[in-house]
Amino acid sequence: MAKIKILIEGYTTADSGAEEKSCPTISLIQSEGLNIVVDPGVLESQKMLADALLKEKLTVSDVDFVFLTHSHIDHFRNIGMFPEAKTLEFWGIWDKNKVIDWHEDFNGDIKIIKTPGHSADSLTFLVKTEQGLVAVCGDVFWKERFPENDPYAVDMEKLKENRQKVLSIADWIIPGHGTMSKSNK
Repeated sequence: MAKIKILIEGYTTADSGAEEKSCPTISLIQSEGLNIVVDPGVLESQKMLADALLKEKLTVSDVDFVFLTHSHIDHFRNIGMFPEAKTLEFWGIWDKNKVIDWHEDFNGDIKIIKTPGHSADSLTFLVKTEQGLVAVCGDVFWKERFPENDPYAVDMEKLKENRQKVLSIADWIIPGHGTMSKSNK
């Protein structure tokens, strides 16, 4: 079974009408000998992420993959911190300048599903853990089930459909900008 840990809990003020500040929830998945960082995002300092990894006894060089839930810059700006890691995003798995297709069953613990709506290229990573199935879903949900109406959604109907899909599958949800919560399916 995989282990999953929130390295940095995300936040956003995009739904408040205040000056927008945003940082995604940055997670670490450890599965089958791989260290995977999901959505390395934007931070006031990259040192924050390096320090969070050190607390897990890892360095940036220990990261094998960076997974991106979608291609909004607040979720991927710090990807350059991991020059040796492969990147998994909607269009493929990148290893330096080479790209290959990914498969829905990434490994025995991780399944990848397309969940467009917030953006056309949204992915959700379903991770088998001892606590149950955890969905790392980016901005399918910004926070625990919010905002109800996503002002940035490219297809609100598709987003609603994929929200229901994620809620029906997962035991736990890690949203794009908040803490893990029970799915209450």
